[in-house]
Amino acid sequence: MNTRRLPSLSALRAFEAAARHESAKQAAQELSVTATAISHQIRGLEEALGVSLFIRRPRQLELTPQGRELQQVLETAFDSIGHVVERLKTTPARQAITLSTTPAVAVRWLLSWVCMLRDSHPDIDLRFHASHEAVALDGVTADLAIRYGDGRWPGLVAEKLFDNVFIPACSPHLQLHDVADLPIHPLIHFRPQAATSVSPLDWAGWQKLAQVPGLDVSAGLMFSDETHAISAAIGGQGVALMSRQLIEDELSQGRLVQPFGPELPGKPFYLVYPESRRKDPTILAIREWVMNVPGGICDLSAESDPMPTPGPSVMSR
Repeated sequence: MNTRRLPSLSALRAFEAAARHESAKQAAQELSVTATAISHQIRGLEEALGVSLFIRRPRQLELTPQGRELQQVLETAFDSIGHVVERLKTTPARQAITLSTTPAVAVRWLLSWVCMLRDSHPDIDLRFHASHEAVALDGVTADLAIRYGDGRWPGLVAEKLFDNVFIPACSPHLQLHDVADLPIHPLIHFRPQAATSVSPLDWAGWQKLAQVPGLDVSAGLMFSDETHAISAAIGGQGVALMSRQLIEDELSQGRLVQPFGPELPGKPFYLVYPESRRKDPTILAIREWVMNVPGGICDLSAESDPMPTPGPSVMSR
């Protein structure tokens, strides 16, 4: 590694100021030292370099050619340092925050709207923690989360984002219309692997209500990732039981259809964060963004009952 062999930086600074003002007295005033101290620094610099930097005239310092060369380099260097220092002083500190949610909620609902957060809070770096497991909101693994459940988590504020309805869904290419024909098509299952995760409704729960003759709810394709199950349904690989909220785009675009009922109400999705951080500005910024993402409780379809955006509620311990 090359080691820079530089003269005293204080001597260089004293010289640059004296060269700019052509006066040791004015340089001393700028640097809040005595003129004698400036002269001492310059003489020490000349001795270190082995050249004369000034021609000393009464009441004026005139740069030698060597002094002019050094002064030009130092002026550029000090200007650059000053600009960087000012930029660093005025650049707002960036805040990193981690939001934990399921892969499907992250990919199919939130990611398309990250631009809204960047526009309103460019100083926040959002990090996604994609998992079906409820992780600790300790500020290390995650800061806040979107959870599927009953909304009762001790020590956490829980705000409902949207209700959850599960429906049979498949590609229109299957031409499935009659529930009696369901047993001849493969079922697509989603079952998270995390032992502590809350499992959504499955085909067994749907069959208890539908009572379709000959339907084997244990057979078919099994996925541990909801997005993969949705992709398989879009690809015509079978019929999936999916959260309608998470496939709204595919339904509206006709890539998926709901061939029949019944529909099953599931547990809602909630935004949760520690009660102790309910006034944290970064938490509040993410809350504002999530609450205003299209498709949430502020953007329910006309078929749903109108519900106002809830305020923070403290969960019982």
